[in-house]
Amino acid sequence: MNLKTLKNVNLNGKRVLMRVDLNVPIKDGKVQDDTRIRAILPTLNHILKSGASLALLTHLGRPKGRKVESLKTDVIQKQLEDLIEKSVKKVDGCVEDFVKKEVLSLKKGEILLLENIRFYPEEKENDKSFSEKLAISFDLFVNDAFGALHRAHASTEGVTHHLPSFAGFLIEKEIKILSGILISPQRPLCLIVGGAKIDTKIGVLERFIDIADEFLIGGALANTFLASMGLYLGDSLFQKEKIDVANKFLKATKSNNKRCILPEDIVISAEITNEAKAFNVDVSELKEGMKILDIGKLTIEKFKKSLSRSKTIIWNGPMGLYEYAPFEGGTREIIKAIADSDAETIVGGGDSIDALKKYDYKVSDFTHVSTGGGAMLEYLEGKELPALKALQS
Repeated sequence: MNLKTLKNVNLNGKRVLMRVDLNVPIKDGKVQDDTRIRAILPTLNHILKSGASLALLTHLGRPKGRKVESLKTDVIQKQLEDLIEKSVKKVDGCVEDFVKKEVLSLKKGEILLLENIRFYPEEKENDKSFSEKLAISFDLFVNDAFGALHRAHASTEGVTHHLPSFAGFLIEKEIKILSGILISPQRPLCLIVGGAKIDTKIGVLERFIDIADEFLIGGALANTFLASMGLYLGDSLFQKEKIDVANKFLKATKSNNKRCILPEDIVISAEITNEAKAFNVDVSELKEGMKILDIGKLTIEKFKKSLSRSKTIIWNGPMGLYEYAPFEGGTREIIKAIADSDAETIVGGGDSIDALKKYDYKVSDFTHVSTGGGAMLEYLEGKELPALKALQS
């Protein structure tokens, strides 16, 4: 891929607009996980040290095109200042005249944080005139928002039509690692997938029939595959309309001599609470009124055995409702197995990263923790990411 990067770009004296993905979890006015903020620091520091002034642009939450006080970027400003030990200016807008004045008044090495870009409905519409307004006060554009590369929005794709545009170091790193997996992975390669819905995962599963050696499927996602085998699922979450899709995938793995391991035992309960009574049973023993909420002990051991013989492991999605104590065993044990592995380990997805934090794992415990779940899946699936295409020469 001929990605336009910051290598050999003269930034001295330039005003740089940088799109980042600082869509971080916030509770009680505090950032709960600053992984995404830390991830953009190499690009940010390079730009500032090169003699440029910098304006950061991000989205936060889902304000649906309107101003939401709790989703303002003020809390990010405070966290960013603590991390870089430098003052960060903040404005309550993105394209207004007062924003332009602030941008033009920036000195070399100064940084300005703009307001939540999704306060503006024109962002998701990729409005041409709005993109032009975003760009007008700047000399060049840097995109380091890997998690938003699959979005053709004004601040990710639209602005590239108005400014010389380059990929930041984070995007460069993500693409290098993920493309390496697609082109020449260390084998055996194991793809372990969980979460709830088959819709966002089936594309990757199908693409990897030609790439992976083993597939491990857990979470509510596995329920649809179990249903395709004719098993009774009680009150468990599954997608009845996707049974044929699941069945087709299982047939494809078999005909291509690929191992696909589904749960053979499960953790079930009639309720979803931290005090719920949970039972570990065979997949054929689910009773009426019960729900599948985690993979069982035998399945955990079987998954761990597969992971232990793998040279490359890609994980996306929890094995169960790990947020609740009775149903966290599968996810907790699988994370430990991946972290302890000598394989190349790639982790992606918001819930997966949240689980890492819950069990006190660090980004450094894995080869790579992707900052974008949806973008990672679509890239691995082989889809064209519009904001990434805009950064190619």
